[in-house]
Amino acid sequence: MVKYYGYVVSDNWWHQRALDVGYPPAKTPADSRDIISLASRDVMASTGVLSYARFRRIKTPKGKYFWCIALACDDPCAAGERLPTYPPPEAKYKALKEALGKDGPPHWYRAI
Repeated sequence: MVKYYGYVVSDNWWHQRALDVGYPPAKTPADSRDIISLASRDVMASTGVLSYARFRRIKTPKGKYFWCIALACDDPCAAGERLPTYPPPEAKYKALKEALGKDGPPHWYRAI
């Protein structure tokens, strides 16, 4: 079972972020996926993590699904991930943490 180390963010947060930066509201499920993808790239680029973070779907221990900005992966053999197997120092993700409005450190979450 692959796990990602990162911050989870709800679909609603991504939609609001997209609206805040000027994207039109989503009208269809396809629009929703596109807008979430665009908003995630915007956040990762503006916080300096785009080159080494990945945007992945995860499942929490309570069984809820979220999008995760993954900073590490516990499986070095996961195809195409190109993520470190250890958490990065806080200095590398501090801007991301602030942009997402998170208080604590990232956590490990199960990939789906």
